Amino acid sequence: MSTAPSRASSLRPRTPLRDINHGLELLRATESAALTVGRWLGRGDKAGTRDAGQQSMEESLSSMPFDARVVIGPDAPGSSLMPGRRIGAGREHIDLAVLPVDGVSLVARGLTQALSIAASAEPGGIVQPPPVAYMHKIAVGPKARGSIDITDTPENNLRRIAFAMDVRVNDLTVAMLDRPRHQALLERVREMGARVALISDGDVGAAIMAAVPGSGVDVMLGAGGTGEAVLAACALRCLGGELQCRPWVRHEEEAAAIVAAGFDPEAAMSMDRLVPGTDVSVAVTGITGGGLLRGVLYHAWWAETQSMVMRARSGTVREISTKHHVARQPEDAPEIR
Repeated sequence: MSTAPSRASSLRPRTPLRDINHGLELLRATESAALTVGRWLGRGDKAGTRDAGQQSMEESLSSMPFDARVVIGPDAPGSSLMPGRRIGAGREHIDLAVLPVDGVSLVARGLTQALSIAASAEPGGIVQPPPVAYMHKIAVGPKARGSIDITDTPENNLRRIAFAMDVRVNDLTVAMLDRPRHQALLERVREMGARVALISDGDVGAAIMAAVPGSGVDVMLGAGGTGEAVLAACALRCLGGELQCRPWVRHEEEAAAIVAAGFDPEAAMSMDRLVPGTDVSVAVTGITGGGLLRGVLYHAWWAETQSMVMRARSGTVREISTKHHVARQPEDAPEIR
């Protein structure tokens, strides 16, 4: 009697591999960082705030089921979140970009809009950015995608954005960092009649808000951190918005470094250049609350967080509110970090 499999069984489709949304895994890391950092609200300690968020996120990521290469992370000596380091307890290889606290000074000063952010992509899906500290940026949402050009004037960009969104320029709200370097840009935007929302820190959150309907922000404009540009690009890939950047070369050392790394110091960079991956996932958790997410709320023996988890491949954007119960009975509860 033959033991060969039947033709029907040989044609049976294979069970597909499990489709993993890494954003849901990264959510545990951003929630952990937010819960820890929220305790530092208004204490005036920027170093303590930064270190607490980094340590908490590092501990969470170290036990997760992947082998991640950190592409963007805090550049702190000895940290496993430094660019180039590997972290995780699994075998699947991914690229990772993390910012335990977007807005350290916001937390230290007791201000709103601070977030914790982590993003992932397949290997090679998040690239090492140009070796400069800052980049000029412009970010918009899905309605204005295709209308921006970082090499053009802010006036022309605002006109095209308003046309794409079917509004007037003076209906637009432009978010930018409140920095002396932006004074000339600020005056030009004001002369166009656009509304301006100045922020003291946290330009990743501002870029995300530009792509979220009802956030109160239509455009993010100005120069900010290079690592933050990559994280913003990850989020806007998921949200259907657009980000363009251009290196801000401030001195001869940066000019030499950017050329040595193979970048054109004058060329614009699209978000697809910064984040070419197709399986991009992002988790964002509110720390101090604001226009995007509510901040951490602490209770007697439990806490609440609000987060967003987004994925470019599926186009899903999940808004997640979580209650973190640390004990069944109040007397058994340790302190929530």
